[in-house]
Amino acid sequence: MSQQGPQVRDLLSALNSPIDGAVPRIGIVLAAGHGKRIRSETSKMLHEIWGRPTGLRVAQAVQQGLDSPNQIIVVGIKGTAVAQATGAQPGRVFAYQENPVLGLPAGTGDAVRVGLQSFAAAEHDRDVYIFLGDMGLLTEKVVAQFRQSFEGDPCDMMVLTGLYSGPAATNYYGRIVRVPATDADGHPSGVDCDKVIEIREHKDILDLDPGEPYRAVYNGRTYAFTQRELLETREINTGVFAFKEAALRTYIQQIDTDNAQGELMLTDLVEIFNRHRLVVRAAVAESEEEILAFNNKSVWRHMQAIARRWAYDKLKDTITIVDETDFFIADEVIEQILSMDKDRGPLDIVIGRGVHIGPEVQLNRRVSIGDRSLLSGHLILGEDVHIGVGVELSAYPGQTLVLGDSVEVLSRNIIKGNLQIGAHSRIESGVIMTGSDEHPMRIGARVTIKGTSYLYGCLVDDDLLIEHSVIKCNRVEQVKRRDGTVQPVRYVLPQPEGLDSISSL
Repeated sequence: MSQQGPQVRDLLSALNSPIDGAVPRIGIVLAAGHGKRIRSETSKMLHEIWGRPTGLRVAQAVQQGLDSPNQIIVVGIKGTAVAQATGAQPGRVFAYQENPVLGLPAGTGDAVRVGLQSFAAAEHDRDVYIFLGDMGLLTEKVVAQFRQSFEGDPCDMMVLTGLYSGPAATNYYGRIVRVPATDADGHPSGVDCDKVIEIREHKDILDLDPGEPYRAVYNGRTYAFTQRELLETREINTGVFAFKEAALRTYIQQIDTDNAQGELMLTDLVEIFNRHRLVVRAAVAESEEEILAFNNKSVWRHMQAIARRWAYDKLKDTITIVDETDFFIADEVIEQILSMDKDRGPLDIVIGRGVHIGPEVQLNRRVSIGDRSLLSGHLILGEDVHIGVGVELSAYPGQTLVLGDSVEVLSRNIIKGNLQIGAHSRIESGVIMTGSDEHPMRIGARVTIKGTSYLYGCLVDDDLLIEHSVIKCNRVEQVKRRDGTVQPVRYVLPQPEGLDSISSL
């Protein structure tokens, strides 16, 4: 056993919560993959799809779609990082699959076996669902539809399948081999029709003799398929399964490594279940995109592009997005925008090219955000806020940054931390402002700050002009001249330090 194994298990146990025995469904997410082909030191499960780690996206979709808090997440290499990114929740348990390079068993079958060992068998026969952690586009809708199919079409095992839309020559997925309408002798297959005989891997189909039919026995009857038929089969295995718990616990012990991969493969359960006269069925996912998984950077980037297109399609008739191929708006903000549009009417929000908006940002009506601006942390924007090009607005965890109504923040400013800017204020280019928990930054209404200025932890009165100044932890008061105008604040600099370190050349 790895020396790190016990340490990892101790760290994982601190995140675990008890399974709710009253809920008859449990999901197992396989998130122990090495991700060698992704060519990154970062775990594949931590690669983000639309702003969230793929493992977390799958975990959330599974919980919501199954309508069950019960979830086992099987982690492996860098398992603590994956578990911490996914987070603790009621009903969530992390199981550790030992590093297979140590000569221990590997594969999806072993990962599921590890997952089953992390919780006790139920007195009643629960439904157990298996999902892959790299299916970062998986949605609650797909999971719910699969659950409905399994619950509505009685069987002991069900495979979630997809329909491959590309040419057969580029289809390298395992094919779903179903019972056809007639057997090899031409007799009707009857009630067995459409049940799953096996999942035939692409490379195994290529090894078949094109001149001889491939024969498969199911329920005592023989069925024949040509190599061409199998290659042109569009229905493919997604790696997602549903089982009755008792049957899964019983027959997973019969999986062995006698296969081309030399691993314990979950797909072998199809043959094992059929051999024991258990029923295996398949349900086809409605969307090919939502069942995609990735092993390399190119597919990962393709999935990112799909997620961006989904986001754009949700928003394209509600707000203006300047470049549909170059923007990020977190899912939480998208839902906020759609809800605001429904409740408050037209929004007239404009999002420039390359804008990044994090999940805690609260937008408002008539907000305009310029190209390549970054908004992150808990930000609250008033109505009619204008943000220029290349602006950075951010708040650290636990902090809030507020821009009042009609605030203007012009190009390339950096504003961050515990900070508030009053209504109708204008922050011109070249300004950096910061507020901390100890020294919050508060700027009044109708304030203009311009020039190369830096302000930290200040309290600024209304109606002031501050220009070319460095002011730290000070009150900036409004002082009126005799003619009633407000005295501007210009060229305020702190006393220099370290002059003894400077000398003429």
